[in-house]
Amino acid sequence: MKKLIRLLIVILMLLPVLGLSGCVKHSVTWRANHVDTWQAIKKSGKLTIGVDDSFVPMDFRQKNGKLVGYDVDLSRAVCKVLGLKADFQSIDWSMKETELKNGTIDVIWNGYTATPARRKRIAFSRVYELSGQSLVVKKDSGINKLADMQGKILGVQQSSTAQTDLNKYPQVLKNYIKDRKPILYQDNESAFLDLQAGRIQGVLAGTEYAGYYATHIAHSSNYKLITTDQFPQDRVAVGMRKGDVTLRKKINYALGVLQKNGTLRRINKKWLGIDSNYLGPVSESR
Repeated sequence: MKKLIRLLIVILMLLPVLGLSGCVKHSVTWRANHVDTWQAIKKSGKLTIGVDDSFVPMDFRQKNGKLVGYDVDLSRAVCKVLGLKADFQSIDWSMKETELKNGTIDVIWNGYTATPARRKRIAFSRVYELSGQSLVVKKDSGINKLADMQGKILGVQQSSTAQTDLNKYPQVLKNYIKDRKPILYQDNESAFLDLQAGRIQGVLAGTEYAGYYATHIAHSSNYKLITTDQFPQDRVAVGMRKGDVTLRKKINYALGVLQKNGTLRRINKKWLGIDSNYLGPVSESR
């Protein structure tokens, strides 16, 4: 009997703690979905941006430790329009949405794809980049479209999205290349070395990687990027809490300013080597 009474006492003591922990969890989710933090962000004068600092060419560190990349330039330009300082915070990418909901960061800005599944959990800005697959070739190769790869050797990173798309949509490119089979590489860098040496005639890679390598490898002026909309395209945008309606409007406004003044186009040319000034409709932002 005494043991039963002691057990009941312990349970009664634990109930408030368990209830509180449930409330805290509910409170975090509720705040993320309903509280607009714009005034707090404006007062602090900074926007805390969650990044994976090893994602070339969106956010990555140079040998001296300096953070650079496509999204670094774009987010800083947006913050300048809004009168804020871009405060970059490296995060565990697997915990990105938890960090966002907890308020550790204000936005996820790192080549982040606005998928239908993610849209159920968080809000997104206007899409500022369409990321699909692109082909890199030498300018003097005579290759101007994918069909010009007829009978030529293609390089692809093994287990990459490029390889998946190449196999899933063979009519786009695979049916043209030599033996309908690409040369597989452990990484894109090795494929580009073979392209430079003339051992292959083209490299298929994600537009971000393809554009970056085509504009940053040795003798980059000798290469060109062939883009296509025949492969599926990822829609890249800024992720934020659903409650931050004002922040979303502000970022959308700033992106529009950068599109109009040419900054978006310049960033696309600098990091991806493409002449694009694309910005998705505001109606898509939610």
